[in-house]
Amino acid sequence: MSITFEHLNSSWNEFSQQILGFIDTLGLSQAELECDHVALRVNSLETAQQLEQAFCQQGQIISKNIINGRPIVIIALDKPLILGEHAIDCVELPYPSDKVYPNEGWEHVELVFNCEAKSCDELALALTSRFSSLNKILAGDSNIEVKMSSPKGDKERLANPTIAFKRDNICVKLHTHHIRAIIASEQ
Repeated sequence: MSITFEHLNSSWNEFSQQILGFIDTLGLSQAELECDHVALRVNSLETAQQLEQAFCQQGQIISKNIINGRPIVIIALDKPLILGEHAIDCVELPYPSDKVYPNEGWEHVELVFNCEAKSCDELALALTSRFSSLNKILAGDSNIEVKMSSPKGDKERLANPTIAFKRDNICVKLHTHHIRAIIASEQ
């Protein structure tokens, strides 16, 4: 069964509570990091197109770029989604790839950790020097999966190393630049 815009609305509270709990587990709840966007996962082109249309009635597309071989749409919302103390004003809608996700819908949030890191290793070092709670996790001594990547759009000029922390179906990513700065770098 495909995910609908109505289902996303009704599942937001549960997703946001799980995300806030996971942010706390990571030791980042008092970190004053900005949550710049939330991302979805879908498995069909039809679902992606329907959600893009629905979200465009709640805001406007500020980027539609090819990243890692597939379109990724960023929609700036007229009314932000609320996640605890955060007001999230952008939604990332990646079009499907060959990967099939076990759960469609809300998948992760991205937090901005302002630093000068140009690589994932530099970002990991900056994070652990500020948040000792991440030392064991980044060392692989926990049940939290860690993935490091540097996704890059065709026209992006800013390095934006990203570290993803995942447990069960919940994911929190930390990166160095706000999504709007990345989009501006494409101009």
